[in-house]
Amino acid sequence: MITNDIGIDLGTANVLIYIRGKGIVLNEPSITAIDTETKRVIAVGKEAKEMLGRTPGKVKAIKPMKDGVIADFEITEIMLNSFIKKIKAKKLFSRPRILICCPTNITQVEKNAIKEAAERTGARKVYIEEEPKVAAIGAGMDISKPSANMVLDIGGGTTDIAILSLNGIVSSTSIRTAGNAFDQDIIKYIKEKYKLLIGEKTAEEIKINFANVYKPSKKEKLEIRGRNLVTGLPHTIEITQEETALALKESVDKIIKATTNVFEQTPPELAGDIVEKGLILTGGGALLNGLGDILEKELNVPVLIAESPLTCVAEGTGILLNNIKLLEQDQ
Repeated sequence: MITNDIGIDLGTANVLIYIRGKGIVLNEPSITAIDTETKRVIAVGKEAKEMLGRTPGKVKAIKPMKDGVIADFEITEIMLNSFIKKIKAKKLFSRPRILICCPTNITQVEKNAIKEAAERTGARKVYIEEEPKVAAIGAGMDISKPSANMVLDIGGGTTDIAILSLNGIVSSTSIRTAGNAFDQDIIKYIKEKYKLLIGEKTAEEIKINFANVYKPSKKEKLEIRGRNLVTGLPHTIEITQEETALALKESVDKIIKATTNVFEQTPPELAGDIVEKGLILTGGGALLNGLGDILEKELNVPVLIAESPLTCVAEGTGILLNNIKLLEQDQ
């Protein structure tokens, strides 16, 4: 008998859903395509992502989550309902308990909005947990002991940095510089240097498959197609890997600075634990080529990338749902 518990990683870039007893059953982009005239939903998730930048005038692909919080409440609710129907959770469970994750340092109003969106999908009870704590648990850290664990969770909209001990967050911060900012950095750099406009999808592909922020190569080159801003015509250019490091430098520096600030707020004994154990990188941003190396060099602590950085938060919800008493204590 499956217990009616669902864990949701409601991310800016992707939504992951974990069902207790089944594991991760859904991993789709946080995008909804709607007809702006009729307000009818045309596609959600993967199908909607395919439409980004390619839709006719009356069809709009919307990202309802911005910087880890709900930017469009109505569309978020529609998206969540569609995903829950897709995994047939409403048939499996009459009124499930839902654990949903949010960034640290968001306001109570933003937390309430996330909770309300989950409640309106028909949940019996909604638990809210902070993302870095859940990511740390999903990455296999034992945060119950009186020693420090540090997690740096780089999602789509936010980077959450936290030091944890005795099942709680000792010091943390959340900055709105993460995966989406990396994409925008690449778009901006190419636009300013080459007067070439590229889409978000192209920028994301450059970030995932080509960019390197530590010891990039001058010789490695990539051909990019876009629209020339001067002539208005399609145009092709070549960029080097070194240029991607330049494009991303400001955002990477912000993450380093924010991590340093968290260290500064931490008691010396716990900071000593981190020097010994290192910090764990989770989230999609952990996969940015060279990021772990540059963080290790600048912070002077070992940096380890989680075994499955993209699913740490969802896996963490599963572990917490199996220990419901821990959730009850936190609420």
